[in-house]
Amino acid sequence: MSNDITDLRFFVAVTEGGSLAEAARRMDVTASSVSQRLQQLEARLGLHLVHRTTRRFSLTDEGELFYAGAVGLIADLDRLTDTLRARAGEVAGTLNVCGPLGFGRHHLAAAIADFHTLHPRLIVSLSLSDVVSVADANRFDMIVHIGSLADSSMVAYPIAPNARFVCAAPDYMARHPVPRKPQDLLDHQCIALRENQEDVTLWRFTKNRKEVSVRVPAILSSNDGDVVRQWALRGKGLIMRSEWDVAESLATGRLVRVLEDWHLPDADIVALVDRRNRMAARVKLFLAFLQARFRPVPPWR
Repeated sequence: MSNDITDLRFFVAVTEGGSLAEAARRMDVTASSVSQRLQQLEARLGLHLVHRTTRRFSLTDEGELFYAGAVGLIADLDRLTDTLRARAGEVAGTLNVCGPLGFGRHHLAAAIADFHTLHPRLIVSLSLSDVVSVADANRFDMIVHIGSLADSSMVAYPIAPNARFVCAAPDYMARHPVPRKPQDLLDHQCIALRENQEDVTLWRFTKNRKEVSVRVPAILSSNDGDVVRQWALRGKGLIMRSEWDVAESLATGRLVRVLEDWHLPDADIVALVDRRNRMAARVKLFLAFLQARFRPVPPWR
């Protein structure tokens, strides 16, 4: 019977990858080495853990039991290690964080660098993506997320308030009438950001408890917030963007707000943690660090 914790972590990584190729990509090794190590693990255990196919694989009944037990044992060991290190006043171990591309580059990366300076024995991995699947979510200790939350398996902890604005470049506004109500957007050129699987051309407004939704004509769209903001700065049209992303451009006058008396749904920034796992001490500490950095008044206000 194997008693090596690295075998347990390896099998969990392979299972959560969903295929040998994906597991190899995540571990930065070849698929053949993953297959060979899996065969060696099965030989040591004397058990058949995996049904293999060309592209994917599935667990046998024994594999399901081994995976569930491995997840539990790893979590128990990590919690024990965290507790002992915390008693010694040490923050160490590995912290896996995922965040959105734009916010990750502009704010989260700097926050992690400062946090690591305080705790240099910590190993931190930051992955940036605007789309995180449910399967991939299990890889991370924390996911920094902006906007509405669809997955109820995650617990959301507030990090920073974040409003949404409709804005455009002064050059664009000089060539077009100022919209006074949401319906006026139908006569404008709009730019849409594709994110969070939202209906990105349906802009929802509220004023004095009155709700108005407008299907805006999007002449340009992108899945990159920086691209959308650059198009707006070049006078291509109106954008609806997060406050954190356009605050500097608004402060310098490179962008101007419109429909200021109409409220858009907020897109607050939160930390998502799997509700099934007890939060490790290092994750709690990093969450507290982020909250202190961005609340109650974030740097973009």
